[in-house]
Amino acid sequence: MSTEDLERYESDMELQLYREYRDVVGLFSHVVETERRFYLANDVDVQVRNAGSETWFEVTMTDAWVWDVYRPARFVKKVRVITFKDVNVEEISKSDLEVPS
Repeated sequence: MSTEDLERYESDMELQLYREYRDVVGLFSHVVETERRFYLANDVDVQVRNAGSETWFEVTMTDAWVWDVYRPARFVKKVRVITFKDVNVEEISKSDLEVPS
């Protein structure tokens, strides 16, 4: 497999992932960004944890979709993520999903 073939394959995979995202985003109420992944979810709970001088975030999501090009099953019933960086959670406004006329 040439470098060109590999790049074309990766581009095709990313395009498929974007199309899937576009198709499913309306099914979810929240967007969640962590240091490693991007999620869509219908229920999100973020807990700040401390142990001594260490602080981390425990994020629990239900009915989630994971933005990961290499993951064969992106829909997840329940996921728990531990991260040491900030977590960004946004509620999706249904009007954000509508195409302006």
